[in-house]
Amino acid sequence: MSKSTTSIIGIILTIALGVFAYMNLCSSCGLQAVTEEPVEEAVVPAPPDPTSYPFAFSDGDYSCDVNDNYNFNVSSSTIIKPLAQTVTNCVDGLKTFLADNTGKVINITGYYTSDEVNDSAYPNLGLARANAVKNHLVDSGISSTRINTFGKLMDEMVPDGNVLLGPVTYGITGESADTADELKVLYEKIKFDPLVLYFDTAEASINLSAEQRQKVADISRYLDKVEGATASIVGHTDNTGNAADNMKLGQNRADFAKNYLMGNGIAEVKINATSKGQTQPIESNATEEGRAKNRRTVVTLN
Repeated sequence: MSKSTTSIIGIILTIALGVFAYMNLCSSCGLQAVTEEPVEEAVVPAPPDPTSYPFAFSDGDYSCDVNDNYNFNVSSSTIIKPLAQTVTNCVDGLKTFLADNTGKVINITGYYTSDEVNDSAYPNLGLARANAVKNHLVDSGISSTRINTFGKLMDEMVPDGNVLLGPVTYGITGESADTADELKVLYEKIKFDPLVLYFDTAEASINLSAEQRQKVADISRYLDKVEGATASIVGHTDNTGNAADNMKLGQNRADFAKNYLMGNGIAEVKINATSKGQTQPIESNATEEGRAKNRRTVVTLN
C-alpha cells in the first residue's frame, strides 16, 4: 500500500470516528423536540353580587328589619308591584307607630347611580324614588307631613339584572325637614319665580331642564308639608287661530301639565288646572319671539 493511500484511509477513519463520537456524545444537540407551553386559562372574575337594601328602621322599642323592600327597575322611579307581604306588614306597623308618636317623622332616602337615565320630574332618580315610596305610605294612611324625602348618589349599587333591590333607606327622627319659617321662605320663592313651561305651536309636551326639575321638587315639598296647600296650573297661548280654540288649547296644556305632575306623585286634589287662552300675553304677538313667550303654562302655589 502506498503512503498516499495510507494517508487517505487515516483521514477517512478520523472523520468516521469524529462522526461516531459526535452522534454518541452530543445526542442532545441539533434539532430539539418542540414542546408547547401549557396555555394558562384566562381568569374571569365572578360578577359582583347584587346590592340589596332591607326595609329597616328603629326607634327605641319599635323596629322593623326585613330583607324585602321597595324595588325599582334601572332608570325608573316606578315601584315594582306587588310588594312583599313583609313590607306591607312593616308599613302597617309604621302607621301605628307614627299615630302613637306625633312628634316623630320618617326620613326616606332614595338611591340612584350616575349612569341611570332620569325619567322623572325630580332633580334625580333617588329623590323620585323616595317620593314614590312616600306616595305609597300616604296611600296607606300616613300623612305626608310626617315624611321627609331625600335623594343620594350611590354608584356602588349593583342591580340584579335590570332590577335595583330596595334602593331606599329609612330613619326615624323627631324633627321635620322644614320649619314653619323655612316653608314660608319656600312659598315666597315659588310665588316669585314660578315654574313656567313653554310649548311649540299647537303642541303639548314637556321637557324639563335641571332648574325646572328643582322647582317641581320645591312645589311637591311645600304641598306635602302644608295642610290644605294647593298649586295652580294656568295654560296660556299666543293669538294664532281663534280665541275659542286657544282657550281649549290652553286648558289642554294645563291638563297635560297636571297629569304630568300627578304622574310624578303630586296628588290630583292639590292641583287646579285652568286656561286663560290668549287673553294674558306677556309679550307682543307681533313677533315669533313674543308668541313663543306667550305659549306657556305657569305652575305656582295658591
